[in-house]
Amino acid sequence: MTISSFVPPHRILMGPGPSDIYPQVLQALSRPTIGHLDPLFIGMMDELKALLKYAFQTENEFTIAVSAPGSAGMETCFVNLVEPGDKVIVCRNGVFGERMRENVVRCGGEAIVVDDEWGAPVSVSKVETVMAEHPDAKILAFVHAETSTGAVSDAKALGTLAKQHNMLSIVDAVTSLGGVPLLVDEWQLDAVYSGSQKCLSCVPGLSPVTLSPAAIEVIKSRQAPVQSWFLDQSLVLGYWSGRVSAVITTLRQ
Repeated sequence: MTISSFVPPHRILMGPGPSDIYPQVLQALSRPTIGHLDPLFIGMMDELKALLKYAFQTENEFTIAVSAPGSAGMETCFVNLVEPGDKVIVCRNGVFGERMRENVVRCGGEAIVVDDEWGAPVSVSKVETVMAEHPDAKILAFVHAETSTGAVSDAKALGTLAKQHNMLSIVDAVTSLGGVPLLVDEWQLDAVYSGSQKCLSCVPGLSPVTLSPAAIEVIKSRQAPVQSWFLDQSLVLGYWSGRVSAVITTLRQ
């Protein structure tokens, strides 16, 4: 077998998978690599954080890009916020609502499923009824824009419901960030994840994630260790709080 350099043809990507990459992003990929402790990298990381906060429309200090695709962003939220025995209300109106349920189960939590037909948005009234039936539930999880069908749910109403019932919210925004309005702070959303390869028109492999102060407090007060070492955000809290910048400044003096 002869192996030669792979040169893909130009295709217009219109499916639910990766979108076309913006030309400036492709240009940036040709630039030199620097180390992750380089002072220039720290500055770039701070700028990236600021831009992601703008994209999410949030002032959450913990707003990062997880070094893995959107599925890892999903797991990041669940493994850090769900402990064994926690009751989580999961809205399922497509493939990715089911994946949320699977994450809850694998974290040792109890998934209370609210089902809607594929292609339909999440029923806010159904969710409210289930919340009343399960007042001990700690988290509401739903997909803002269900990739498998294109259905957009009312994240503002669902986020408001979660707060009224003293629950955190975990929101899948993989195909909504940059595509439809997403106002994390105004809608009182707690843990939101996305993917770089969708409406942001970047390369696959990064998952923007933002966590509210309430979500961070839950992580800090966990009784059980996070089941994933790689996705344990307590290990990187200092990195994105500005401490690295202070360390680098001290080392250069």
